Amino acid sequence: MPLVFRFFSVFPLWVLHALGAAMGWAAFIASPTYRRRFLAHSALAGYSFGQVRAAVAHAGRMVAELPRLWLGATMPCALRGEACVEQAYAQGRGVLYLTPHLGCFELSAQAAAQRFSAERGPITVLYRPARQAWLAKVMETARNRPGMLAVPTTLAGVRQMIKALRRGEAVGLLPDQVPPSGQGLWAPFFGRDAYTMTLAVRLAQQTGAAVVLARCERLPWGRGYVTHFEPLPAPLSDDMAQAVLQINQAMEHLIRQCPAQYLWGYGRYKQPRVDAPPPATAEAGA
Repeated sequence: MPLVFRFFSVFPLWVLHALGAAMGWAAFIASPTYRRRFLAHSALAGYSFGQVRAAVAHAGRMVAELPRLWLGATMPCALRGEACVEQAYAQGRGVLYLTPHLGCFELSAQAAAQRFSAERGPITVLYRPARQAWLAKVMETARNRPGMLAVPTTLAGVRQMIKALRRGEAVGLLPDQVPPSGQGLWAPFFGRDAYTMTLAVRLAQQTGAAVVLARCERLPWGRGYVTHFEPLPAPLSDDMAQAVLQINQAMEHLIRQCPAQYLWGYGRYKQPRVDAPPPATAEAGA
C-alpha cells in the first residue's frame, strides 16, 4: 500500500479528482448504509439531494487526493481572509483554527503553515493514529511537514497543544469529529443533538487563544484550492454548554457556504466510543 500511495502521489490533481469522483459514486451506489446516512444528514440540514449531489463525488475526491496531499508536491492553494489571521496572532495568545469535514480540510492547515509558520511558529494539529502500521507511518510522516507538528489524540498530545498556544503559536482541530465518551457534550447540530467535543472550548478558555474559522474549498477541474479564514462571530461564552453550541453553529455556518463539499456521509450523530480519560484531566499537568 505505501507503494500505491507513492504511485498516485505524482498524478496531476485533475486525474486524481476524476478518479475520486468515480470512487465517490461507486461507494454511494454500493453502500445502502452510507447512502441513507448521506441523504438523512443533508435533509436534516434542509437540502434536497439535487442541491448536494455534488458532495457524492467530492467525498471520493477527498480520498483520491490524499496520496498527493501527504506525499506529493505542494498543492496550489490561495488564501482569503489573511487579515483576520494576522489580527488573531497579534493578540499574542495563540490561534485556534477550527474547520469541519469540508472540502480538503487537511490542506487548510498546510496552507496556513506555509503562510504563517516562518514568522509565527508551527501549527500543531491533532490526529488519531491509524490502526494499520503502514498507514500510521505514512500519516505520521505526511502530517509532520515543514511548519506543522502532528500530535496524537492522547493526554500528551493535548498538553502539547496547550503549550503551543501559550507560546503564541497555532493549533488546528476538527470540532465536528465525534469524541470518545466523557470528552464531549450533546449539543444541536443542524437541529439534531450530536455528541460534540469540549476540547476546542477548553483550549480557548484555558489559553485565551483567538478562534479562527477555516475552510478549504476544492476548485473545479483540478485547478487547486482556496482556503478561507474568518473570525468567530462572537466571543465564546464562559458557559461550557453554550460555548459548545456556538462552535457547532460556527461549523454549520462554514458548511452552508459550500454544502456541496461537506462529508454528509460522515457519522456525525453516532454514539461516542468508550476510550481514554477525558483531555480535561491534562489541565493540571499542562
